[in-house]
Amino acid sequence: MDFAGTCPLSVVFGRPQDALRHARPAASTTRVRNSRARAECRARFRTLPGMRLGYARVSTDLQDPALQLDALTAARCDRMWTDRASGAVVDRPQLAALLDQARRGDVLVVWRLDRLGRSVRHLVEVVGQLRERGIEFCSLTEGMDTTTANGRLVFHVFASVAEFEVDLLRARTVAGLAAARSRGRVGGRPSVMTPEKRQVADELLSRPDATITAVARALGVSRPTLYRHLAANG
Repeated sequence: MDFAGTCPLSVVFGRPQDALRHARPAASTTRVRNSRARAECRARFRTLPGMRLGYARVSTDLQDPALQLDALTAARCDRMWTDRASGAVVDRPQLAALLDQARRGDVLVVWRLDRLGRSVRHLVEVVGQLRERGIEFCSLTEGMDTTTANGRLVFHVFASVAEFEVDLLRARTVAGLAAARSRGRVGGRPSVMTPEKRQVADELLSRPDATITAVARALGVSRPTLYRHLAANG
């Protein structure tokens, strides 16, 4: 029998331990190759363009995100993240993980707009940041999809509404302050120098031996407060 080119003679005629030592390198090489293949597969999967990343959120642990997850699955999302937090909470670990994984060309998919944004303004800010990174956005219920012309139009309408809300709030605030000033009201914390304290301060300070420190201690106010009173009265 010719064993040339198949197995060394030390394996055929030697001890069993010699055969095991000869077989180990081949098994080790196979494991290394398999590990490298898995790593390359994961890398190719992560770099696939246009992955659909689903995000679901429920407010409490008692609520079930199954409805949202089913809709995201039907929308062919490749991966999904779920947060259990109120919409008013800023810190959302799963959303942060999703945004960290998202790459240019991906699409962030939600079941409904309020699952992502706390308000119209916040939603516009988040979607705007995504688009700056080349990441698109899709809301299944409202039909907003920034990968389409109609979806981008809807997003611009939302952005305009958010900007209008900010301008309207600013205008109302300015008008309210102006109306308060016209009635002699000044915003801020009420002064500790009441009319009675002002009168007592003027009487005490009119004495030749009076000092700022002694008068402030007698009135129960700080020296800077008393100095501001004196500056206001000239």
